[in-house]
Amino acid sequence: MKAVFITGHGGNEVINVGECEYPQRRPGEALVRIEAGTLNQVDLYMRNSGAGITHQLPLIMGLDGAGVVEKIDADETRISAGQRVVVFPGMSCGRCEFCRRGDDVLCTAMKLMGEHCDGTFAQWISVPVENLFPMPKHLDFVQAAAMGVNYLTAWRMLFTRAQLKPWETVLVFGVGGGVSLAAMHLAKSIGARVIVTSREEGKLEKARNMGANETINSQTHDVAKTVMALTEGRGVDVVVENVGEAVWSSAMKSLVRGGRLVTCGATSGDQPPADLKRIFIRQLQIIGSTSGNSSEFKQLLAYAERHKIIPMIDSVFSLDDIHQALDRLESDGRMGKVGLALKPPK
Repeated sequence: MKAVFITGHGGNEVINVGECEYPQRRPGEALVRIEAGTLNQVDLYMRNSGAGITHQLPLIMGLDGAGVVEKIDADETRISAGQRVVVFPGMSCGRCEFCRRGDDVLCTAMKLMGEHCDGTFAQWISVPVENLFPMPKHLDFVQAAAMGVNYLTAWRMLFTRAQLKPWETVLVFGVGGGVSLAAMHLAKSIGARVIVTSREEGKLEKARNMGANETINSQTHDVAKTVMALTEGRGVDVVVENVGEAVWSSAMKSLVRGGRLVTCGATSGDQPPADLKRIFIRQLQIIGSTSGNSSEFKQLLAYAERHKIIPMIDSVFSLDDIHQALDRLESDGRMGKVGLALKPPK
């Protein structure tokens, strides 16, 4: 079978499509024929550096995946052979205090597929049944795979960590990014007022077409001042950001008194000025978040099916075109998920 391997770090030449052994299914696992995956920023990070992530090379890439169960234990009742499933990429220990309290995303021994162990960019994988969830019926395989990282991350940020309510206003930075786009989509779906930013007018236009209430071109406008004008001097209840240093000051100044800033990244730098006086005088909450737990993933998939949530797909590439897919993920013009069609032979 074919898979996408990373054999080193430092550029496209370390990514290869090659043959590997058919996975051996162990008791408690399901053999899954992977139909599609989607790419994430961490795939670029693994290609370029991988620093700080404990892993051994060669490694099969990929966190997101969706496919069909081929083989499973005869007495398994949670899923069945022939069922279409989405992969949850987190492998937790099940024993630490965080796993025992149901928040496995904080597991002290957490491993993520495609980062710490072999991932989903293979035509077949064998994974614990706990990592598989029924696909929403209205989604195709690429759309379903897109739920596994960006939408799950946005779900936890908005609803578990920030506790966004339908009557509130949320500011989402960098709407062209996967998590930001998912956050806009989910926030709008509950009826919240959503303001988004981007430096590209084309992406703002697409965001408006998807339902964004207001858009701000951060290249030509002061974000905080524009937010205050749009909210009649009040500010927003929640800020969603994953940029870090470059937008931190604007993000803090955009919040209403008692507002919440939830962050899951620092692509522009991780040492912004703390602005402690603003935090304690205005009683702001700064909330860290990343990924999500298996319970949240189950909730997300049920919600997506009930409300017919369909992720935006930018483009889909074949397994052999992984380099073009990575280039597209890295390009400024992309908006939405980059898909990978694995289409294994029967």
